[in-house]
Amino acid sequence: MAFNLGLVFQWTAIGAMVVCAWLAFGRYGNIKLGDPDDTPDFSTLSWVAMLFSAGIGGGIMYWAAIEWAAYYITPPFGVDPSSAEAIKWATSYGLFHWGITPWCMYALPTIAISYSFYVKKIPYLRLSAAILGEKCTTSPWAKLIDVSFMLGLIGGAGTSLSLTAPVVSASFSQLTGIERSSNLDLMVIFICVALFGFSVYRGLEKGIKKLADLNLYLSIIFLLFVLFAGPTIFILMMGTQSLGFMFANLIEMVSWTDAVGQTGFVQDWTIFYWAWWMAFAPYVGIFVTRISKGRTIRDIIFSMCIFGSLGGWLFMIILGNYALHLELTAAMPVVNMIENDVFSAIATMIAHLPMGELALALFMIVTIIYVATTYDSASYTLAAAATKELHSSEDPGKYHRLFWALILGILPIILMYIGGLKVVQSAVLLAGLPIAIACVFMTITLIGWLKEDHS
Repeated sequence: MAFNLGLVFQWTAIGAMVVCAWLAFGRYGNIKLGDPDDTPDFSTLSWVAMLFSAGIGGGIMYWAAIEWAAYYITPPFGVDPSSAEAIKWATSYGLFHWGITPWCMYALPTIAISYSFYVKKIPYLRLSAAILGEKCTTSPWAKLIDVSFMLGLIGGAGTSLSLTAPVVSASFSQLTGIERSSNLDLMVIFICVALFGFSVYRGLEKGIKKLADLNLYLSIIFLLFVLFAGPTIFILMMGTQSLGFMFANLIEMVSWTDAVGQTGFVQDWTIFYWAWWMAFAPYVGIFVTRISKGRTIRDIIFSMCIFGSLGGWLFMIILGNYALHLELTAAMPVVNMIENDVFSAIATMIAHLPMGELALALFMIVTIIYVATTYDSASYTLAAAATKELHSSEDPGKYHRLFWALILGILPIILMYIGGLKVVQSAVLLAGLPIAIACVFMTITLIGWLKEDHS
């Protein structure tokens, strides 16, 4: 499936980068999303915290420490496994998958939806409004578009929680000595659902914003602790090298299809990631629209691409290179541990730090809150999309938001029981495909509006 559909996602990613660059650096960049006298509702710090929590979420806590290992033992471009050259690609590909390209895939629908909501004054916080305009209430395509988006979000979000909940339960098992089981995984999911359900019930200001602010500070504390308690110089040197290597090879990485070798690397990783980001893209677009009134097109694109990428890179560089150092120095057989039990491997790596129990407890708290901040914003977005009419100063109903929070808790349980990364990847591909197609029409509509209003 990924081999046949891969080009759709790759060209969607490339197109998003091109259009975002055109908007940010062109004459439309200074357009304010709102009335001329509108000012942002949130401080830049809180705004960045919320958009990062919504866009990244708990997924980074799963992948940051382990993604390099997959590329290290099965590197791209025919590189010898476990070699010095493989390390270069292993430490750089994660930065590519969590960097500028996917954040452009988030920024583009954000601009389109924001423009329809704040400039065209279409009172519907939905993907269909950014494609069909006012016709979103009468066109038979509107419901199909919005249902596809909602199913894509539920699929993508369910995938994220099905990967991160076992990480939390493995960490709890490591701390307490209680054996990890499916019941413990379920307990973690119920805790996460309760937390993000309470947060989304409290609303944007009292719930989602405060939780995102808290997790921003906790994330900084956790990353600084790993950086200075771990192999500081190695982490900094590898981080510098990896960023340089990634930027030097960015065009090759974003356009590589592996048409001759057909090793499956592109399909298993890059296509999987682009589909995952695409499944989340309209949701992030709707949520960031709701918190971005008064900001310009250029502000949003630059902030999402710079701050979003920077946050993902910090996790990848610090946690990933800490784990790589354990492998290279034989302090821990990290690769073998990941192959045997990836969730326990992550918990064991964190516990290996000085004051390991404290580090693991902080890691577990940050992961839970990241899951909650992703899902409370997702619940808010689903409620907004399902609300008949919504103006810029209004929120969906409390119980409506709570209903979607409960719905989002069901799918990860199903995915955990049918299990396996392949199942997760297939679910993401199916969720992301209709969204990728919809985003093409959304871009055409946005460009038409811009030319019509600012010719």
